Amino acid sequence: MSQILDILTTAIALLFVLVTHEVAHGVVALWNGDDTAKNSGRLSLNPLKHLDLYGTLFLIVFRFGWANPVPINPNKFRNRGLGLFTVSIAGIVVNIFTAFIFMLVYFYLSTHGIYLVLSLRLIIEKIIIFGISFAVFNLIPIPPLDGSRIIASLLPDKYQNFMFKYEKYSFILLIIFFSLTRNTFLSRIISSVYEFMVNIVFNLIY
Repeated sequence: MSQILDILTTAIALLFVLVTHEVAHGVVALWNGDDTAKNSGRLSLNPLKHLDLYGTLFLIVFRFGWANPVPINPNKFRNRGLGLFTVSIAGIVVNIFTAFIFMLVYFYLSTHGIYLVLSLRLIIEKIIIFGISFAVFNLIPIPPLDGSRIIASLLPDKYQNFMFKYEKYSFILLIIFFSLTRNTFLSRIISSVYEFMVNIVFNLIY
């Protein structure tokens, strides 16, 4: 029973973090003048519209992964560089913001003796961890992760187009990266960000 509960709460938390991450990209793209994600039906909270084969496999094997990237057309941005930068960082910002809000609520309820059922507590805890983890993970400057697009936003158009053209093959680089680092590098960063956010929350509550 505990294993089933763990699987269900993990799935709910993961889907929540993945979907809100991708929808954030699409919404900010729309704000910048690009309606590609909207016209593709990617502003939906339906997780089936956002899952990616390789990203899901990475979740299973490495405990990190990604969703199917929201389609964007930088040529539609009112300001290409600014548009690409804000769209690229939107998912990361939403992940951190979500983790922070859930952490704040969780600690507030805990300190005031408000009881949470086990399933809800597990979901909140996992949303916090996954939110921070995905934000850090997506900062890696390897396509198709957001870190590569943040860098691309600072480059001339021809280099951006080159990165976008070949990013579907770059999952091989991610496999090499994880094989070499074995997650230890990311784990240290994630732990540091988590502790930093906990300190902020504690200072706000007490």
